[in-house]
Amino acid sequence: MTNAVGPRAVFGVIVPSTNTVVEHDYWAARIPGVTYRAGSMHIAHPSMDSDHDFQALLAQIRTSLDTAVRDVLTAEPDRMVMGMSAETFWGGVAGNAAFEQRLRERTGLPVTTGASSCRAALHALGCRRIAVFSPYQPVADREVKRFFAEAGFDVSAVSGLRCPSALDIARVGPPRIREMVLELDDPSVEAIVQVGTNLSFVSQADALESELGKPVVAINTATLWHALREHGLDDRITGVGRLLREY
Repeated sequence: MTNAVGPRAVFGVIVPSTNTVVEHDYWAARIPGVTYRAGSMHIAHPSMDSDHDFQALLAQIRTSLDTAVRDVLTAEPDRMVMGMSAETFWGGVAGNAAFEQRLRERTGLPVTTGASSCRAALHALGCRRIAVFSPYQPVADREVKRFFAEAGFDVSAVSGLRCPSALDIARVGPPRIREMVLELDDPSVEAIVQVGTNLSFVSQADALESELGKPVVAINTATLWHALREHGLDDRITGVGRLLREY
């Protein structure tokens, strides 16, 4: 429900308690008349240093998701936005659809997830052959690749930064990210996609688009774009990539 500081929209945003980047990126975009109410999924053990640890991290997310959603609903938002990405890719296209359906039934609201937002963004940009990078371990990268492949994209590679903990995702700096992007890029790749919402990449993606001459999609830009456009808001924003600037 809109209010004095969000007369156009109030978005509920679900984030892990270790995430310090999503809310920063949304506020930094400065969308007039749109405000956010974050709900936090408690992450007591942030280690993700192996496939086993990563799956344990997801178990914590699944356990605490309902409480975070419950808390956000008290602000009567107009839409739910998932400010975490790995769980939204899990199980491929069908897994994403089931996850979104559960949230719609739980909240009675339209839902934006990272996986669906990236798919919609790539369709809007007209890109089919993609390369993807993440902060994840191989078990999660396989799920990311599965989703994009099932969604009809030609995935040249998915590479993970193998961050040892959920907190360490936000500590990855621009030089390492740039190195990863350049390793993935080749003339056949039409777009570079970043997943992992606690990875700070929005402004760097904008700069890399100019350098590489192709779309570079940061997942936090994609989810914000999707939420705005699905909500009927057509704001064009500079400095956060081609997607919000042109589509």
